[in-house]
Amino acid sequence: MTYHPRSDFLSTIIERGYLADCTDLQELDAALTKGMVTAYIGYDATAASLHVGHLLNIMLLRWFQKTGNKPITLMGGGTTKVGDPSFRSEERPLLTPEKIDDNIAGMGRVFARYLDYGATGNDALMLNNAEWLDDLNYLEFLRDIGRHFSVNRMLSFDSVKTRLDREQSLSFLEFNYMILQAYDFLELNRRYGCQLQMGGSDQWGNIVNGIDLTRRVNDHVIWGLTTPLLTTSDGRKMGKSQGGAIWLNGEMLSPYNFWQFWRNTTDADVGRFLKLYTDLPVVECDRLARLGGSEINHAKIVLANEVTTLLHGAEAAAAAEQTAREVFENGGVGEELPTLELTVEDVADGISLAQMVIRAGLAKTGKDGKRLISEGGLKVNDEICVDPGRMFGAGELNEPVKLSAGKKRHALIVLK
Repeated sequence: MTYHPRSDFLSTIIERGYLADCTDLQELDAALTKGMVTAYIGYDATAASLHVGHLLNIMLLRWFQKTGNKPITLMGGGTTKVGDPSFRSEERPLLTPEKIDDNIAGMGRVFARYLDYGATGNDALMLNNAEWLDDLNYLEFLRDIGRHFSVNRMLSFDSVKTRLDREQSLSFLEFNYMILQAYDFLELNRRYGCQLQMGGSDQWGNIVNGIDLTRRVNDHVIWGLTTPLLTTSDGRKMGKSQGGAIWLNGEMLSPYNFWQFWRNTTDADVGRFLKLYTDLPVVECDRLARLGGSEINHAKIVLANEVTTLLHGAEAAAAAEQTAREVFENGGVGEELPTLELTVEDVADGISLAQMVIRAGLAKTGKDGKRLISEGGLKVNDEICVDPGRMFGAGELNEPVKLSAGKKRHALIVLK
């Protein structure tokens, strides 16, 4: 029999499609109906920005807070120094403490768009596990914490077993990661009364480890909950595009390109993404998903506007929509279009069309750029050009030049 939760949080996330697994759904539901619960999700600082792959769990924390509970975003200032080996074929590159701190600052700006931070009530907390991991005494840690872990059991986890089955090296440094992550849950439970760890389904083994350790040491009732690992309807991993990762920091990916990513959602994914990535009521998400024919494009614009507004604000979303309309419907230039600025020195001897395509990010390599152009896939100011060697000097660039790769990727070339 399907369980129907009574708590607002579980009812919401099940209806919207966030739930993959939970260690004890009924027990957690009972706790949520009695009062505020504290939960956390951990984020290692491996890059200067979070990306769309993180957005599902950020929205999960948002709904957790909107339903009256207290979310913790735990930044991995300590664990990033080790590196999570889960489902990776090789060890992560080690970062300096300064780079880790810079990355945490960049990630924090994103979280502040989705969560309310403060010190009272159910305001969110942002913590850094370096606070307790950096000063651990190794011998005491082995004696007090290490004795609770079975190496046999750790070797059975899919994230480790997959690596070993492929005969890929797993360093002792990486092997310690799951112990440190489990210790995070113990410390958060001890210091902040945190009762729930959430994360993607690839973190299930690490989450269960933390639950076992915390129950053994603190003898507290705690839970774990995971979200599904999303793929698009055509089988691609969510958040990947031809241009690489879809970053959430505006300086790494423009609001226009972020908006365009959501506008390009396939028809079959619109309803699901509206439920997962926006605050719109489920009834409205379902109504938009049922639109047929060309009307589904309206639903995609709603999706793009709602998601972009949450991250970059309403003005950025409106500007992106206006630019898209000018580019796609009116053949215009659009002020918010991604722009490559060239200096007079850059074009002193002229610059080829193929070089501009690469520098504008419309092709990754010279070979790809030349093929795109020679096969008729590139337009210059809305006119097809098939000559990769066509040269542009200062005179041709007195006015902005618009490059279009297919129907969906555009860039402006301007002379400073």
